[in-house]
Amino acid sequence: MSRPVIITCALTGDSDTPGKSPHVPVTPAAIADDAMAAAAAGAAIVHVHVRDPASGRGSREVALYAEVVRRLREAGCPAVVNLTAGMGGKLVFGPDDPLAVGPDTDVVNAATRLAHVEALRPDLCSLDCGSFNAGTGDEIYVSTWPMIRSMAARIRALGVKPELEVFDFGHLTAVLALQAEGLVAPPPLVQFALGLRWGAPADARVLLALRDMLPAGSRWVAFGAGRDQLPVAALSVLLGGHVRVGLEDNLYRSRGVLATNADLVADAVTLVRTLGQRPATPEEARAILGLAPAPAERPAHG
Repeated sequence: MSRPVIITCALTGDSDTPGKSPHVPVTPAAIADDAMAAAAAGAAIVHVHVRDPASGRGSREVALYAEVVRRLREAGCPAVVNLTAGMGGKLVFGPDDPLAVGPDTDVVNAATRLAHVEALRPDLCSLDCGSFNAGTGDEIYVSTWPMIRSMAARIRALGVKPELEVFDFGHLTAVLALQAEGLVAPPPLVQFALGLRWGAPADARVLLALRDMLPAGSRWVAFGAGRDQLPVAALSVLLGGHVRVGLEDNLYRSRGVLATNADLVADAVTLVRTLGQRPATPEEARAILGLAPAPAERPAHG
């Protein structure tokens, strides 16, 4: 029998991509519209960053997240909403004195990174499980063990499920530690980010090794950056995982052809079916991940 495969669409991210493609959504209205289109194309989960509408740059503004979530709820978006909690870890060193941080630095504490999650209580939020070199310059994404542990504890207390982000093998050891301490409710959801500069490569042997380190019963997804998006999606399906696509990770449908989020989801749907499986519905995704039913489906109390 075919297996339901969850397709996540990562809508916009925070990289400097709006100037590279007119399809990258920037405003809350555009992000919500893209989420609806991705859900209609077959995405069971939409992963949401927000951007400053004036500059197009990634933002931590709670009001922007609130507007996206409000628009999705008012439109009856069926997809599970996954808000990033990864903003606020950007450390850029000065060109001459590394102790003089650059103006693009945005490092905040664990509680501040979760301000929008506290306010909106989404079904899912991401949790980056380690620090890593980022970009092409003197930039580091900062996520220390005390930050990770504190965020995991608070996310669990809020009743939100974390999507545990793994960019390299050391990050997976942090996931295992969170699991051992009971800071993550079962079943854990782990996402392997492959093919990013300075991270784990998009290689079948790497993905297999990462998968085999997971605790029993884990749910997992792998995504590849850029041209590795669909190849990693295929590997993930074949090895028993789920799929993420979207303009956060890749701007192109094929060489020289810019994609929309709905295009990338449609291609993922075709891929999943070609490999003998089927796209999970949002309701199936909730069951697979151990999430509560959608509000309209939840039984009334009384």
